[in-house]
Amino acid sequence: MKYFAKKYDIAVIGAGHAGIEAGLAAARLGCETAVFTINLDWVGNMPCNPSIGGTSKGHLVREIDALGGEMGKAADANTLQSRILNLGKGPAVHSLRAQIDRRMYAGYMKHALEMQPSLEIRQGEIVSLEKRDDGLWYLATNLEAEYSAECVIIATGTFLGGRIYVGDVSYESGPDGMFPANKLAEELKKIGVPTRRFKTGTPARVNRRSVNESILEKQFGDERIVPFSFDNNSKIENKMHCYVTYTNKETKKVILDNLDRSPLYGGKIDGVGPRYCPSIEDKIVRFHEKERHQIFIEPCGYETEEMYLQGLSSSLPEDVQLEFIHTIPGLENAQVMRTAYAIEYDCVDPTALDASLEFKDFGGLFGAGQFNGSSGYEEAAAQGLVAGINAARKVKGLSPVILERSGSYIGTLIDDLVTKGCSDPYRMMTSRSEYRLLLRQDNADRRLTPLGHEIGLISDERYNKYLHKIELIEAERKRVMKTVIPPSEKLNDVLVSRETSPVVSGVRLSELIKRPQLNYDILTEFDTDRPDLPYEVFEQVEIDIKYEGYIKRQQAQVNEMRRLEVKLLPEDIDYDSILGLRLEAREKLSKIKPKNIGQASRISGVSPADISVLLIYLEKEERNDK
Repeated sequence: MKYFAKKYDIAVIGAGHAGIEAGLAAARLGCETAVFTINLDWVGNMPCNPSIGGTSKGHLVREIDALGGEMGKAADANTLQSRILNLGKGPAVHSLRAQIDRRMYAGYMKHALEMQPSLEIRQGEIVSLEKRDDGLWYLATNLEAEYSAECVIIATGTFLGGRIYVGDVSYESGPDGMFPANKLAEELKKIGVPTRRFKTGTPARVNRRSVNESILEKQFGDERIVPFSFDNNSKIENKMHCYVTYTNKETKKVILDNLDRSPLYGGKIDGVGPRYCPSIEDKIVRFHEKERHQIFIEPCGYETEEMYLQGLSSSLPEDVQLEFIHTIPGLENAQVMRTAYAIEYDCVDPTALDASLEFKDFGGLFGAGQFNGSSGYEEAAAQGLVAGINAARKVKGLSPVILERSGSYIGTLIDDLVTKGCSDPYRMMTSRSEYRLLLRQDNADRRLTPLGHEIGLISDERYNKYLHKIELIEAERKRVMKTVIPPSEKLNDVLVSRETSPVVSGVRLSELIKRPQLNYDILTEFDTDRPDLPYEVFEQVEIDIKYEGYIKRQQAQVNEMRRLEVKLLPEDIDYDSILGLRLEAREKLSKIKPKNIGQASRISGVSPADISVLLIYLEKEERNDK
């Protein structure tokens, strides 16, 4: 028999990366919050790669931190190895990535939830969800306890209707052998939430003792370690190495000879898999001309011998996995500790959500993370943070926070999901942003910390530190602009050696820094009055100077786009009555209900001609209102 247990302001279903950020944000903003999870021992689990960050994902983590989220701090506290990717390219695509101790990270996050005031974390499977006439959402656990909440955030990851596939073997399960959330999956369908099936997968893990590290290419961490958190005060060290190896013709032959035993190619898996993180069998088929594929062998933790085989996701039978793993240099005698698998799960059509991540047709119900059709821990955490913020603001009667795509990768991520939708698990990439020179990982605090403080997740103390940093940047920029470096034989030797022209008269330091071949470090001995400042201050000044022209051009593009963003579309607009709109445009606009012309212009199936029709319609409506 059900019993009523407690009323909360906000209930979060799931304690993965989305659920953690949602719960912490809601509680920190003063709402009585509960986070429900099927198993407390698996809070903050990393069922796939034990790493945080990577190309564009590092941007997301630094943005989460700048807004007051927890992921960056947790990653810094549990780093095994840290590197910035793409250093050979421009700063827009520099991306921080850290190998993480997965169990220590999970423990850190569980403790953060346990210690957070106004937050309760409960082990229990949510098996029913309904909104009643009193306007509250009611949730019940498998132990027949009933709870109510003004807002509910669904952050179920890959648990909804989860099913594991390994060759011919298939069974109901969540990731890592956890129970699936089947009853909740049915409940959501019952109340009318539009769901679909997606698929993802994970590679095998092997015992380090059985790996021949002596023949592998060793991958080192950076000497100068950049933390994820702008508020980090502790020293981060590289504790372990990663390794690189490659598949070969023999690997390819084993996989192709057994392709008929793959559930992916045998038609047993209905879910759509990730386009940008395919299984090894998918890579072999799609890129048949390639002789080899790169494999990264990475530690799962400091006190475990488990090694993760990045690049070897598979759903082939276990015996086939063993056979092809043993063809790879360094893994000839590898002892597999966990077999690779594919997992199929339910998720929502994200176009059913507003940019606040609240459902359009279910007031007070929010979605976050893989439930929204995305992939990746970082994408999940970003959405969880936004959902937690907006659920709390709804409880308090405040307007939602909508992040612009021109101001953050988080804004780009959410705008893409709710406006364009996704036909396969969405993965953030720097190429998805039109404004990536503005949205660098190094300036995430300059873009978002003021907003985090305004929302209430950045403390006054941290905000004052941020303001001091901005003052240092501005002072150093002024110094560099007026400092003149006199000509000398030694200076010209350096300039010529760097393949840039020598100088015959005094030159401003800013002009030298602007040259592509030069930077602060190269010019150190000639800049005799340089103050003792943190590295990130010099970094910001150098980037601002080097890319000033490009940044101004991109800012002009942002300003032009904002001209469309401020042209709001009425909530009750009847697109079927607007003459000149194509049928496809009417259907898409009626379904997605864009808030403004800018968002409407990004909907797939809405053409520039349709946007012109909408602009004319708005002008007529404005004249009629006068």
